[in-house]
Amino acid sequence: MHSKLLLFEKDEKLRESLKAVLESGGEYVVLGAYENVKDIAAILRLEKPDLVILDAGMPEGITAISIIKKERPETLVLIYTSVLDEEKLFKCFCRGANGFLLKNTSLIEVYEGVNELRDGGAPMSPAAAKLVLESFRKPSKKNEENYNLTDREIEVLKLLIKGLSVKRIASELNMAFETSRSHLRNIYQKLNVHCGKEAIAKVFTEKINLK
Repeated sequence: MHSKLLLFEKDEKLRESLKAVLESGGEYVVLGAYENVKDIAAILRLEKPDLVILDAGMPEGITAISIIKKERPETLVLIYTSVLDEEKLFKCFCRGANGFLLKNTSLIEVYEGVNELRDGGAPMSPAAAKLVLESFRKPSKKNEENYNLTDREIEVLKLLIKGLSVKRIASELNMAFETSRSHLRNIYQKLNVHCGKEAIAKVFTEKINLK
């Protein structure tokens, strides 16, 4: 069964390229590709997408994340932007973004990021992941509380922050897939969140100690 996508990207050539690459494997169908988010609420109600790729750099792009999550909480949101800064990253995840890729990412890597997102991961460009992890290490802002996370759970959480899917986390840590899922469920319970993007946002906002 195809996953249904919407694209919101101001650059016409990039919209066309994204659509072509995403539909090339037969797993995804792009329901629409738009140059702005002006009518995004109505579009969401009509198309009911599984996933949205959103250029957060377009006018009202970050605000659109909140609209998507209000209209369709189950829809996954992958941010695709050319500008990276801590404030933008913070706002995107706090409003409900599920992944964050920079436009220097190849289109094939975007396709792989969509796959990871669909599989429960939180794909992030290396520069974005580095910024997130570095923000946790700022001693002046760090929250020394770690919510009683075990060393193994912290390892799992760090890999989730780097954008790895549950399957890839299991492979990286040489554990069974179900063990990886179990660790993630425990992490979500301890942090009082429901999914990976909420866990990342909580670690980001509270500067939770991940040493």
